[in-house]
Amino acid sequence: MNSVPPTEHTPPTESNGAHTTEPAPTPTPTLPAGAAPAKQARNPLHGITLEAMVVGLADYFGWDELGRQIPIRCFQIDPSVSSSLKFLRKTPWAREKVESLYLFMLRERRRNA
Repeated sequence: MNSVPPTEHTPPTESNGAHTTEPAPTPTPTLPAGAAPAKQARNPLHGITLEAMVVGLADYFGWDELGRQIPIRCFQIDPSVSSSLKFLRKTPWAREKVESLYLFMLRERRRNA
């Protein structure tokens, strides 16, 4: 009797004729060291943390004026950076207002400089 030695089972791959339903991964473009992606090149908020925005606004306007500009409780009643960050991270509409006021502050600083 001719016995054929058992062979190990190899899973099918594209190279041995298997069909895959998953799309091939798209390669990610590589950027030179220190280069920013094109879509962030002119974004003034790129790299600015929410904490830096709140601290900058509180320093520029003060908590009282910041509470008048953006009437939310975390700026009006016992304001602090940590309570503001907790609220703003959970509330997208309030974060957008903070980002908008921060951009306004940056424009005002440039005009006055």
